[in-house]
Amino acid sequence: MSQPYITLNNITKSFDSVYANKDISIDVCKGEILALLGENGSGKSTLVNMLSGIYKPDSGTITIDGKEMSFSSPADAIKAGIGMVHQHFKLVDVMTASENIVLGHIKHLTTSKKRMAHHVEKLNKKYGLNVEPDKKIYNMSVSEKQAVEIMKVFYRGANVLILDEPTAVLTPQEITALFDILRKMKQQGCTIIIITHKMAEVMEISDRVTVLRKGECIGTVKTSETTPQQLTEMMVGKAVELEIERPKCCDYTSKPLLTVNSITKTNTDGVNVLNNVSFNLYGGEILGVAGIAGSGQKELCEIIAGLVKATTGSITFDGEVITGLSPRAIIKKGISMSFVPEDRLGMGLVSGMSITNNVILKSYNRNPGPFIDSKFAKKLAEQIVNDFNIYTPSVNYTVKKLSGGNIQKVLLGREIWLSPKVLITAYPVRGLDIGASYNIYHLLNEQKKKGVAVLFIGEDLDVLKSISDRLMVIHDGEIVDIVDPDSVTKEDIGLMMVGEHIRKESAQ
Repeated sequence: MSQPYITLNNITKSFDSVYANKDISIDVCKGEILALLGENGSGKSTLVNMLSGIYKPDSGTITIDGKEMSFSSPADAIKAGIGMVHQHFKLVDVMTASENIVLGHIKHLTTSKKRMAHHVEKLNKKYGLNVEPDKKIYNMSVSEKQAVEIMKVFYRGANVLILDEPTAVLTPQEITALFDILRKMKQQGCTIIIITHKMAEVMEISDRVTVLRKGECIGTVKTSETTPQQLTEMMVGKAVELEIERPKCCDYTSKPLLTVNSITKTNTDGVNVLNNVSFNLYGGEILGVAGIAGSGQKELCEIIAGLVKATTGSITFDGEVITGLSPRAIIKKGISMSFVPEDRLGMGLVSGMSITNNVILKSYNRNPGPFIDSKFAKKLAEQIVNDFNIYTPSVNYTVKKLSGGNIQKVLLGREIWLSPKVLITAYPVRGLDIGASYNIYHLLNEQKKKGVAVLFIGEDLDVLKSISDRLMVIHDGEIVDIVDPDSVTKEDIGLMMVGEHIRKESAQ
């Protein structure tokens, strides 16, 4: 192996007396793609945040190209040639690609449109990007926005690129294009660190893999000399079966549990975010939903759950109309429905409250008197923490201090504990590690076996194909088709996600 370009030596970082990273030593070479794997709370994000100048290590050293560094801010890291593309993009929607790229780093006092476009085209050619200089951000797809973020990093002189979950909401075709770009960057001598939970992508794109567990480095291995099973065992400390069960529990000749009929939702601008959406959801089935981000998935979930009112159309639960009813009114009718929203802290949980208080949040009104049964609440919180393997100092720990994956586990655990008849899950494993994700798939299948109707909105097409009894693909607020997942390829689904109709066996 060539001389390391980046060396992290005995890096330690703690928060509230809890070690996020403990004596971690890693090196990365020039022209190498290193994947970072680990369970939620294993310290991946903390580690790259120190490398990108967001945090300072309590102890240990960071060396770049043989020179020891001390970063006080992201600006220091950028000066050292390190750029990070976060999972949630930091772009100004009303500005063009060029304006976003040079924003805050204009190299000339009179930077003209022509000069900015020249910089963009130069970087396009060098790295195989395809950024349109004058295109507004609000008119771009997710993959186009990501390309702008990557170009921002290289415009500022970076030769180290850190990517946090870069394929989370991309289609198969967009993932292929991104990996082509990363390979070209690697050929140009760029050093790339990628955080991802998708094992197939780790095996495809990385040269080496570093595995973290509970804040410590378990080891670094060559990708060509390991397997997904071995990497998973390193992550969780035990063997994990990487197969998703799909039990047959549904009788499609029976009456559907939930019927969505001609639902249309028009926003304040007069644009239909959902247009004439109709489908049935049966007890004992998982209906998967695939679609590019912003295709109407969020609005569909919120309308079914009673959080948002549809403009037209109807929803019936077991033959009873619930259209336009609030969540409280739905509960008063004796209808048990759980919703795991995409926005965990904004909609699902109260960030400043403890795990215990968040767990009891939807069932406090079951108390016979005016006071909450604190013993019951604590016992329930402890049960959920144990069942879902939530990494926390205690059940009294504030939710916002947990890692993203552990926050998701608190939310999902609470909703499943409510024993719903319909379970709506929007990206339930987003940000979760492999072990936790497969535990969630198992839990969803257990709900299915109990006759629960599950609406599963996901982003990993391999998972959607494996776990779904039927697969509904939506594009721009409309259903493209509902298909048998065994009758379509990932490429077929990707095409449907951008509005192409594929002639395959229908599962409606």
